[in-house]
Amino acid sequence: MTDAQDTAADSALRTTGGTPPDDAGSSVTGTPVPLLEPREGIPPVIADEAALAEVVAAFAAGSGPVAVDAERASGYRYGQRAYLVQLRREGAGSALIDPVACPDLSGLGEALSGVEWVLHAATQDLPCLREIGMIPTRLFDTELAGRLAGFPRVGLGAMVENVLGFVLEKGHSAVDWSTRPLPEPWLRYAALDVELLVDLRDALEKELDRQGKLEWALQEFDAIAAAPPAEPRKDPWRRTSGMHKVRRRRQLAVVRELWQTRDRIAQRRDVSPGKVLSDAAIVEAALALPGSVHALAALNGFGHRTGRRQLEQWQAAVDRAKALSESALPQPGQPVTGPPPPRAWADKDPAAAARLSAARTGVTALAEELGMPQENVVSPDTVRRICWEPPKTVDAASVAGALAGYGARPWQVELVTPVLVAALAAKGTQAP
Repeated sequence: MTDAQDTAADSALRTTGGTPPDDAGSSVTGTPVPLLEPREGIPPVIADEAALAEVVAAFAAGSGPVAVDAERASGYRYGQRAYLVQLRREGAGSALIDPVACPDLSGLGEALSGVEWVLHAATQDLPCLREIGMIPTRLFDTELAGRLAGFPRVGLGAMVENVLGFVLEKGHSAVDWSTRPLPEPWLRYAALDVELLVDLRDALEKELDRQGKLEWALQEFDAIAAAPPAEPRKDPWRRTSGMHKVRRRRQLAVVRELWQTRDRIAQRRDVSPGKVLSDAAIVEAALALPGSVHALAALNGFGHRTGRRQLEQWQAAVDRAKALSESALPQPGQPVTGPPPPRAWADKDPAAAARLSAARTGVTALAEELGMPQENVVSPDTVRRICWEPPKTVDAASVAGALAGYGARPWQVELVTPVLVAALAAKGTQAP
């Protein structure tokens, strides 16, 4: 019996309310029912090495896939570290682990090596799991599976409701998970997030197989598991909200100096940078270029709640930027390593603009035929790059090679190659 069936049998308040989607896309055969409690109750939070060793042994002895989730404190703490890790596996039950008290979970990761990990939106959780030593070799992403299967709503709550017929309470998704001790309602919510994840995986696997898309999904999951950690973002200060208002290089220097000062303070205090100084305040100071603490205090974001010492440190950052030589000022915009923005193509290269238009039309039609989002059929960036600089000889082999070179999976190469060959060879798309 699956977790979903067991859960329904255990409580009159909860019954299975659905099946995998049928041919018409229907997914629930009855009224969705609230999932109120984990089947075995809320597990204790693992916060010492002895208890962790017991969990490692239990999960190593379990069977089948393991459901994995992590909770972060985005908006409250600096960075994206995990503050709670949830797991569930047949034969082991559920576990809640405090990665602050147990910061090295590599032993658990090793015990689950070779086991398929089931995650929802895996790319969101994998970086923080990697930090604590948990790195899957195989995975199944239920959110991505939902996208490939054509579900219009792929959040965990929507998927569990539409596929399995249960309603998950999602009221604690944005709380401060660094809080200690964690309140019982939060722990209940966290345990329920992995309660039916393997059931959801099984239902989605059947649906993908029915649609002939299971092999595509497996290729996508393998690519996620094999992907290296993301490179640190270059010039992250350029992502400050409202940067489009900042035009002059001196003003850009102020944004950079304030952003870097804020980041150092936030890291030292372990708080979200936005709680130290808002993006809007940084942009306001950059545009005004205040010459004194008094002038700075008059700006939005530097009001009466900002102490004198804080104002002085922000003004010092502004003054450092104002004192830079012209050669040390940042250049406007980021270095472009790929094609220019598509809106500029018509002026820069009309033939390339025609290629892109034809390619987008073809990809849109293919996506509609397959019943999935365009970006999952092929990366829009890959399409732009190939249309901007197509192979010298346009044929199936050269286009397939270009797609593979940009990271397209074999199933994408097979389906998208004919679409791009047609777009690149269409009348009006050839370079003069």
